[in-house]
Amino acid sequence: MISIQQLGFHFGGRYLYSDVNWQIYDGQRIGLVGPNGAGKSTLLRVISGEYTPSEGQINKSNDCTIGFLNQDLLSIEYEQSIYNVAKEAFQEALMLEKELNSLYEAMASDYSDEMMEKVGKVQERFEALDGYNIKHKTEEVLEGLGFKTVDLQKPFSSFSGGWRMRVLLAKILLQQPRLLLLDEPTNHLDLPSIEWLEQYLQGYKGAVVVVSHDRFFLDKMINTTAEIAYGKLTVYPGNYSFFLEAKQERDDLQQRQFENQQQYIKQQERFIERFKAKASKATQAQSKLKMLEKMERIDAVETGSSQINIKFNVLKKSGKVLNTFSDLSKSYGDLTVLNRISGAINRGDRIALIGANGKGKTTLLKVIAGETAYEGNMEIGYQVIQSFYAQHQLEALDLKNDILSELDKLGTGKTENELRTILGCFLFTGDDVFKKVKVLSGGEKARVALAKCLVVEANFLLLDEPTNHLDMQSIDILVQSLNQFEGTVVFVSHDRHFIERVATKIWWIEDGQLKEYPGNYQEYKYWQEHHQPLKTEFQKKSTQSPASIKTSVSPSPDPLPKSSKSEQKKVEKELEQLEQDILFLETEKNIIEEWMSIPENMIKTEPLKQKHSELNILDQKLKTIKLKHDELFETLLTIQEKDQV
Repeated sequence: MISIQQLGFHFGGRYLYSDVNWQIYDGQRIGLVGPNGAGKSTLLRVISGEYTPSEGQINKSNDCTIGFLNQDLLSIEYEQSIYNVAKEAFQEALMLEKELNSLYEAMASDYSDEMMEKVGKVQERFEALDGYNIKHKTEEVLEGLGFKTVDLQKPFSSFSGGWRMRVLLAKILLQQPRLLLLDEPTNHLDLPSIEWLEQYLQGYKGAVVVVSHDRFFLDKMINTTAEIAYGKLTVYPGNYSFFLEAKQERDDLQQRQFENQQQYIKQQERFIERFKAKASKATQAQSKLKMLEKMERIDAVETGSSQINIKFNVLKKSGKVLNTFSDLSKSYGDLTVLNRISGAINRGDRIALIGANGKGKTTLLKVIAGETAYEGNMEIGYQVIQSFYAQHQLEALDLKNDILSELDKLGTGKTENELRTILGCFLFTGDDVFKKVKVLSGGEKARVALAKCLVVEANFLLLDEPTNHLDMQSIDILVQSLNQFEGTVVFVSHDRHFIERVATKIWWIEDGQLKEYPGNYQEYKYWQEHHQPLKTEFQKKSTQSPASIKTSVSPSPDPLPKSSKSEQKKVEKELEQLEQDILFLETEKNIIEEWMSIPENMIKTEPLKQKHSELNILDQKLKTIKLKHDELFETLLTIQEKDQV
């Protein structure tokens, strides 16, 4: 579909990349990854035709259409409703619909064969474009991205930047281009919308190239990873986690080859230096010199850029209970966000507040932090020192201050050298500390806000979207730092990788009520998947009329029939077979993973693709069989309990 040959692009007097060769095919879902500043977003603009390459060429098939989501789209203004903005994706079908309506009006006085034939042709093309489903498709995508049905007729201009970006994403998805280019598509999405987008893209018929710092999203969505770093592009089959493993193996192999070659070169250079003046060895020495000059040199593995270095120290240990609240409510006008909720935060908790936007997550965090008024009761525990990281940096930072002054105003009594040392951990060195906050990028502001949390030496951290504007490497460092932190953390995040690695409890808000799951995110998702069908069934029954409930539910249900020994044996036999199947599939999986871990196999692109595909199939089979095993095991327990009655 797209062939990139010997592509080069220079910007600001330096080459971002050169001699890039890349083929993009239908059905590929590609994650474009690499360090900040490597040129990922720029490459998307080059592919889209917005930028012209300095060297090389990009060849596209005749039927290749491109949809490009980028942050510049936020400058676009529309006066019409969000439904009509998204519906513009169906331009040809809408024009045909207009033409059809005109033809229908003309048919009132013209019944000629010529008119009927014209109507038939236009109608046939309209049906081929699935024109009768435009309304359904538009509503489905907009609602999937988080809009309520009642919002669809509201004007585009009435929404904030993040919600506008969702509308523009919906429009691009509805256009169904052969190639989707998505630059940070999850930045403005909440967790339910991200999960919806994952499922949508997994079934997308064209190709997708996405730049994202959301590792979980990349793992679930992509089947190919393209890394751009140090001016080169390298393609790996597989998702982001597979890429990390494959890259590490590739780098280790390259480093060993580099070191072996350097050792060989030194040996040859010593021989040349020793014998170049001896007549008997001069020819041999000259020959070795020419050989070294022609040798293709192996590069050392690039070590990468500087990394932030976070360590949250605790000044004082807090009491066992940091915060308790009861009958706590918060409203904005007629809208009640929190309705008489109760809860407690204990020392050592790492609580993730998750869910859709607009449910009250940030509001609850601000209430706990004392940043907003509320109704109800709250009691702060003994020796609690808290630090609040705000989602929107403008709320937390004084734009008039320089970076050093912003930390100094906290009044911790630390010297300038101590503050400079802390800022150095966040990559602000030398005169960087005198930069005004107002000139900093989003990522730099995020680092300043994190530095403020560190300076206070709090034992209670309240973090609202702390991973925004951080690259994957920095997120991993933040994860490690929080896991080593001896205090307590409550955080709002849509980054599932971050939630999974940090949280020990899950909070969410449903109908104004605070709900808690006392476990990590993986356990919560498993519980939710098994709990939700029961909940949905209960909701269906609760919406029935009293009469229908009366007829569908017996006033005095019959006792469950006792199970026989044969029934128990049958279930036990099925369980035994499933356990054998699981053992077989896990053995097959181990064999494939061992093959993939051999360095010589890393360069076998097609076999590697095949193995990765086989691995995905095995994972799906294992998931299905294990789920069935759990269900059968529950059945067996039920049978045994009934037999004991």
